[in-house]
Amino acid sequence: MRIPGPIDAALLALLALIALACGGSPTAASPQAPGGWSLVFSDEFNAAGSPDASKWAYELGYIRNNEKQFYTSRPQNVRVEGGNLVIEARKEAYEGFDYTSASINTLGRHEFLFGKVEVRAKLPSAVGTWPAIWTLGTNRAQAGWPACGEIDIMENVGFDPLRIHSSVHTKAYNHTIGTQKTASLSIANPADDFHVYTMEWTPEHIDVAFQDRLITRLSELTGVALL
Repeated sequence: MRIPGPIDAALLALLALIALACGGSPTAASPQAPGGWSLVFSDEFNAAGSPDASKWAYELGYIRNNEKQFYTSRPQNVRVEGGNLVIEARKEAYEGFDYTSASINTLGRHEFLFGKVEVRAKLPSAVGTWPAIWTLGTNRAQAGWPACGEIDIMENVGFDPLRIHSSVHTKAYNHTIGTQKTASLSIANPADDFHVYTMEWTPEHIDVAFQDRLITRLSELTGVALL
């Protein structure tokens, strides 16, 4: 199974800490990570201010899904403080919209094909919020969505706050044609504390988990390669 093209890690989560450990042979420049993975990208968000520009880019403007917020790179919406990445949604008039927020990703800075992603994050809990930790193919400008591929490691919608969703979208499997492949896990109060959200992606499968509790093996939702 594979999503066409490498992917970049995209984040939309409150108070997130991230460490990405991707497959490969350990080297002197690539310290050994737990579980035998080789650490190739991480950010502990220890430097206060704007997110590290060598690692993170911003989505700006009114982007997708008829969502209400206008994404900005302002510190009011996205900043590093107290050892955390803070993404803050605000009710305010801005550029003709009534809400602002932020979305950051690694597009043009880091990409990978197969590996393990771990994100330690604390979610919001309010009707209208939709935090997500997700990936998209780096070829999306050329291939478009959903042909570029998308893996949703974690989605949590405000009207159903005790459920964590994980999904995969490809040209053959996506919600626009009613073939989406998704699963969910009921969680007691996921917004009360930080939790670890994990994806392991190999040529054979994609596993997603919450605190080491498997949400789904996405390949088993289809029985065939997700192309």
